[in-house]
Amino acid sequence: MGVTEDTIEKIKQMLVEGELGPGDKLPIERDLAARLGVSRNSLREAVRALTTIRVLQARQGDGTYVTSLAPELLLDSIGFVADLHRDAAVLEFLHVRRVLEPEATALAAARLADDELGRLDQLLGEAERLAAEPPVDHARMVANDHAFHSLITGACGNQVLAALITNLSSRTAQARIWRGRTDEDAMRRTLAEHRAIHAALSARDAFRARMYATTHVLGVEDWLRQVL
Repeated sequence: MGVTEDTIEKIKQMLVEGELGPGDKLPIERDLAARLGVSRNSLREAVRALTTIRVLQARQGDGTYVTSLAPELLLDSIGFVADLHRDAAVLEFLHVRRVLEPEATALAAARLADDELGRLDQLLGEAERLAAEPPVDHARMVANDHAFHSLITGACGNQVLAALITNLSSRTAQARIWRGRTDEDAMRRTLAEHRAIHAALSARDAFRARMYATTHVLGVEDWLRQVL
């Protein structure tokens, strides 16, 4: 293990043991370097690395602080990994989404508030209007799709699960835009599948919500597999 990696591990240990917590300010550089037994240069490298993955946040003229450490913040780096993959590798991210999203959708069936179900209905209406106004703005359609799924997964009651799915979903957007432009029937199927998911959620039917969510993601996955 290199010196920078060792320094990162020592700072992580301070977080794990509760010496530092969300929102805490790091000790001044000289004191922290001495406490960890590393050079100030090594400490700076470690802090830069931890800032990149959003464990730490540098505030100009004020110092360096521990972030909220919220799952949605820390797991955002998964999106960076997904962005580096193209073509067939996207199938693996869709596969993971297919494994996780149906469970989150089923959990949301019992947790979505009435106003959230109403918001889902509004999003469906907006999508139907976009689909009826040629030329179709596929980027806006995918943004609407993302909002629809994010609202559902955000209500699953598990922040880690929701953050994983949100990052996986947003990073497969290009594949879905491509599908919309090349498959004339894709939009109609997507809207029908969204309506089925919404109906199951409104009925608080976790079994059907899980089933429809699985079918929905699998449709994109199967299409991409055929294209590639």
